[in-house]
Amino acid sequence: MKKALLISFALLFYNLVFSQVIYEDFESQKLNSTRHLKIQLPRNYDENINKRYPIILVLDGDYLFEPVAGNVDFYSYWEDMPQSIVVGIMQAGKRYKDCSYDKETRFPSGEGTDFFEFIGMELLPYIIKKYRTVDFVVGVGHDFTANFINYFLFKEPVIFDGYINLSPDFAPQMKDRIMERIPSIKEKVYYYLATGSNDIKDLKESAESFDRRLNSIKNSSFHYYFDNFDGATHYSLAARGIPNALEKMFSIYRPISPKEYSEVLMKPETSTYQYLLDRYKTIEDLFGIKQKIRIHDFLSVGSASEKKKDWESLREIANLANKQYPSKNIGDYFLGRFYEETGEHKKAIRTFQAAYEKEEVDYITGDFLLNRAKKIKNDFGY
Repeated sequence: MKKALLISFALLFYNLVFSQVIYEDFESQKLNSTRHLKIQLPRNYDENINKRYPIILVLDGDYLFEPVAGNVDFYSYWEDMPQSIVVGIMQAGKRYKDCSYDKETRFPSGEGTDFFEFIGMELLPYIIKKYRTVDFVVGVGHDFTANFINYFLFKEPVIFDGYINLSPDFAPQMKDRIMERIPSIKEKVYYYLATGSNDIKDLKESAESFDRRLNSIKNSSFHYYFDNFDGATHYSLAARGIPNALEKMFSIYRPISPKEYSEVLMKPETSTYQYLLDRYKTIEDLFGIKQKIRIHDFLSVGSASEKKKDWESLREIANLANKQYPSKNIGDYFLGRFYEETGEHKKAIRTFQAAYEKEEVDYITGDFLLNRAKKIKNDFGY
């Protein structure tokens, strides 16, 4: 627990030092009042004028904004998730009215309806218009506000793509309605639920029973994650749940992991080249982000192609690497390996030699390339 708190304080300091946080007063017609917002823009937002970003919408922004914003900045710095715009709504003294629901329908009513419409009809359109965003929104809430974000599941199409439920205090019938709703959702939805062993007893038992039910859902578009943190209280679980939720929801965005390499890329039936294309197409489709393939991922698929002797995939990977990184030697190295293994030894020698002048990548140094060319010469008497 102490470690989690230290990490949270470190992330808060990190966030305050390096990120661009804006404080805004938003005049809401739906609420007939002014709401205070905290908005964190990604690093280099002003310089990257062609780049667009997902939205992370944080309820209980009074105390949840900083840990969420700090983790978003940290994970995006290490490319474990895309850079994102974090929007926190201040709710001190208003959260219970904001999240109120009708005693009979159990859906938002009165001020709860106003707050629901404020988010969906005023705040999100404002953020989308003012900032450069993509069509991917994650909602974050804690106990009452965690229950509230689930109401956005019932719109058609769903308003949020991701739901981070930290020790939710579900309204009566909410869990039943979610169970009925999820099988009919066609869009991809990422749903995270967290509790802790020292959470409020009723909320802990509710989350645990709901976890068992959610695990039974059969819908390929519904991606579900659950954590029950040992020793975590109702409040400290947020410090552990937020990074876990972000890491799991954005797992496809991360560089290819050792587990992915061994369990997916090394399967005989996996075309390494096609897998690489499909992986980045999924990132583009999900997050609206079109980006160059990481050098790390080129190295991973290239290595897998060599080990599997999938030389045709290696040739395609080489051509793509040369197209995306013409000044680096990685594409020529893979192309030289293709020529070497398919019997075109003179082409392999010339390709390795030509790559000597280009920028080195990882283990592919100039000496490494010249030694490969020399070995081929010696082996075949050129």
